[in-house]
Amino acid sequence: MSDAESRRQALVEVYNQASICERCPLSETRNRVVFGAGNADADLMFVGEAPGAEEDRQGLPFVGRAGGFLTELLEGIGLRREDVFIANVLKCRPPGNRDPQPEEIDSCRPYLEKQVELIHPKVIGTLGNFSTKLLTANPTGITKVRGTPQEHLIGGRFVHLLPLFHPAAGLRTPRVAEQLREDFRQIPDLLAQPFPEPVMRGGSAGEAEEPPVLRSVDREVEPDQMGLFGG
Repeated sequence: MSDAESRRQALVEVYNQASICERCPLSETRNRVVFGAGNADADLMFVGEAPGAEEDRQGLPFVGRAGGFLTELLEGIGLRREDVFIANVLKCRPPGNRDPQPEEIDSCRPYLEKQVELIHPKVIGTLGNFSTKLLTANPTGITKVRGTPQEHLIGGRFVHLLPLFHPAAGLRTPRVAEQLREDFRQIPDLLAQPFPEPVMRGGSAGEAEEPPVLRSVDREVEPDQMGLFGG
């Protein structure tokens, strides 16, 4: 079995665990767990906030109007949804689409970290405030950091991280939609870069005792579950 196939099998096992998860009260109100879907060997991964009503019904991420806009944004840079993996911070829909609660985020975080570890993306696009704040470990709002590539250690992997507005915000505000198109145009260049390396204090990676320093890159300008994870 190839490494990619073994990671894909492991991802299905994590899905099976998540599908019966009762770590938080959302398990009592969900219809279906929305684990994520796409290419399990993708170089590009997107992380949104939480499933909505249609996602909860279908068990798939980004299948509503925001998902349609995400597909359009990908096509604008020559990619298809089948080329990427899409997940959310929460795997279950919060009642009434309310904001995720801290305990819910903490309960779901191990699943997301395991997804990053197994998929091993080179680039993660965080869609909106919740995923950006969680994965950057920084409370700064999305408006201030959108479009500014960063490098972070997530799920045991160093990745390029690109904070992005949520596509739903682009549907509401034409200016945000244009900013999303602008920021998406950075993705091909990030994908062409090698995996980021940790910057260590006090010597080489083998000798350093302090944790890695995460670098920010400045912007110049402002079913069958195996089928869900197909290559």
